[in-house]
Amino acid sequence: MARNQVRLFASQLATNKIPTIKNESVKDFCFKDEKDWDLLRAAITKFSDETLAIPLVINGQKVYRTETKTQVNPAKHGQILADVSQATAEDIQAAIAAAKAAKKQWAATPWTDRAAVFLKAADLISTKYRYDMLAATMLGQGKNVYQAEIDSVAELIDFFKFNTKYAEELYASQPAETSPGVWNRAEYRPLEGFVYAVTPFNFTAIAANLVGAPALMGNTVVWKPSATAALSNYLLLTILEEAGLPAGVINFIPGDPVEVTDLVVNDSEFAALHFTGSTDVFKGLYSKISNNVAADKYRDFPRIVGETGGKNFHLIHPSASLEHSVLSSLRGAYEYQGQKCSALSRLYVPESLWPRFKEEFVGAMSQIQIGNTSSTDSLNFFMGPVIHEQSFDKLAAAIEQAKSDPELTIVQGGSYDKTNGFYVQPTLIQTSNPEHEFLKREFFGPVLTTYVYPDAKYEQIIDSIDKVNKYGLTGSVFARDRSAIRLAEEKLRYSAGNFYINDKCTGAVVGQQWFGGARASGTNDKAGSGNILTRFVSVRNVKENFYELTDFKYPSNYH
Repeated sequence: MARNQVRLFASQLATNKIPTIKNESVKDFCFKDEKDWDLLRAAITKFSDETLAIPLVINGQKVYRTETKTQVNPAKHGQILADVSQATAEDIQAAIAAAKAAKKQWAATPWTDRAAVFLKAADLISTKYRYDMLAATMLGQGKNVYQAEIDSVAELIDFFKFNTKYAEELYASQPAETSPGVWNRAEYRPLEGFVYAVTPFNFTAIAANLVGAPALMGNTVVWKPSATAALSNYLLLTILEEAGLPAGVINFIPGDPVEVTDLVVNDSEFAALHFTGSTDVFKGLYSKISNNVAADKYRDFPRIVGETGGKNFHLIHPSASLEHSVLSSLRGAYEYQGQKCSALSRLYVPESLWPRFKEEFVGAMSQIQIGNTSSTDSLNFFMGPVIHEQSFDKLAAAIEQAKSDPELTIVQGGSYDKTNGFYVQPTLIQTSNPEHEFLKREFFGPVLTTYVYPDAKYEQIIDSIDKVNKYGLTGSVFARDRSAIRLAEEKLRYSAGNFYINDKCTGAVVGQQWFGGARASGTNDKAGSGNILTRFVSVRNVKENFYELTDFKYPSNYH
């Protein structure tokens, strides 16, 4: 950055302040909101009436290929929502080249102009495209209206808006000390190269953040979307383009994950991975990148940012509020069919509470309505389908295993049906073994395993929670006894990157609960905070001296 550009940049910081940011309000879609329901039904009908052809987007150009992959409605798998073009090797190389070519101009674009793109996109989603985003997420990803509203509207908007505020704060962070005749300053350069974003099916907002955070900081991106979220992800890209995103800054490359990844991470200018998905896939990517580092393929050490799996817990203490812990656990386990990386999947209940806890939990489970969350005839289901047949089959196999395992008892649920959609009933399983694999294995679905512990062994069960599996994403303790809360908070310090007290282990809000875990749950770089942005800049410190030397000697030399 030239000297006059640095001074201009400092001037912009002083005069072009990002306005105060607040979390986007969530529409509750209660039955009195007839206008909201009518607009939503119209958007669902629009996406349902015909199959959308989704192209690749390379350097701002739409590229359609004869090889396509269908995206279906998981609630009604006979309904094809989109034919998604699949990238060839030449397309992937072209996307990489486009990201490289767009980098110089985008990096030199004043940060306020970059921020304006994302602020405008946030406003477009809040207004013009709100119901389209909801419909695309509900149809393609099996979310009910409220879960879609939280995800594809409120959280997505929050990511775009809060990131601009965090960027402003980061750029304003400058060396505190100086010396006479010296000006010290820090320049937050985008990474030298391009960023590879691999995004998941379960949150449209996460996809937005994975591509948006690095792009905001002046990086260009090659984006490999999930095959089962292509509809909402493509809509998001078109909104960014309408908001002024230049060609080549984000290149949209649906295709074979292995082929796309191999070509991207073998490029010498690959600078960073921004990933959300399974732990095993992330480990494979990490290994490929590490091997390439060892082989001296890269100009830089690539940044690796990942949020992966979880085996998240609720620990119920004998002093806990029974009703509150029951309802919080039900929401944590079965909202969005348990397909959140933060979803509750292991539950620890004391013997003294278990009879009443089980009765109330099972009673609440029996009231859960399950169905096609995107049917315009009925949009008020609590649960919908799991995302695809592969997930359905894995969950069905786990339930069948539970039926024959002497250490497992199905307390409630245990049925499934994929005749029309991929439906798995909410299932509660009790284990007699605190070391059982069901307390270790991630199912990513509506299967919750509980262990009933002796009240006197509260501290021992805390130790078991910490050691029984490899994850460290989210967890909660429910108690009125402050000493019990303190004990759990201290002993479970590394068991959860997001720890909750008397609240469910899901539902982190951008700017309020920074999200991410360590251990096998990822690199804990905290999405929803300014920390994530630091991973996509490379700081240069500049010292400018205004004094001229008159001698080479120091004072100690004059003796």
